[in-house]
Amino acid sequence: MTKAPLIGLEEIGKAWAWFVAVGLVLIGLGIVCLGTARTATTVSILAFGWILIFSGLAWFVGAFQARSWGGVFIYMLNALIRGATGYVLVRRPDAGAIAVTMLLAVLFIVGGVFRSVAASMIQYPRWQWTALAGAVAVILGLTLLTDWAAASTFFIGIAIGLDLMLDGLALLAFASAIHTLYKIQARSV
Repeated sequence: MTKAPLIGLEEIGKAWAWFVAVGLVLIGLGIVCLGTARTATTVSILAFGWILIFSGLAWFVGAFQARSWGGVFIYMLNALIRGATGYVLVRRPDAGAIAVTMLLAVLFIVGGVFRSVAASMIQYPRWQWTALAGAVAVILGLTLLTDWAAASTFFIGIAIGLDLMLDGLALLAFASAIHTLYKIQARSV
């Protein structure tokens, strides 16, 4: 099987350092999440809750801007659902962690399968790292599903930490490959 040439190699090759920087930041954030798993879980739930509260307020304001429109009820209902969900997550982050753990399990499984399949189909340089990151995400998701209630206090932080680290490693491998290909192409011109 012949591999298609990388489209836009020159633009990507010039920006390889940004891929390295983002990869290192992701690895650093992953290490922090692993070291403070319970705290990372609580912070994640609280942040999500506040985001929902503020988005609910934005939808509420939007409803008043569209009050003459027939769909204002949809705006108000959306604002109420977002605001109430955010409030519950902020007031009860432990209960929110249990619910979010179930959703996170699905996210890891679906996202991991997508990453692995896409990397396997495209086969860009060092695609195996992205496929590995996707496979690990699927394993994390399945682990969450097996014991989601007990794991909800710490596993979100661990899962997010591992996922961030593996995505960071995949970006470092990608940056290395792109930089090497860019240098080879530059010498041949």
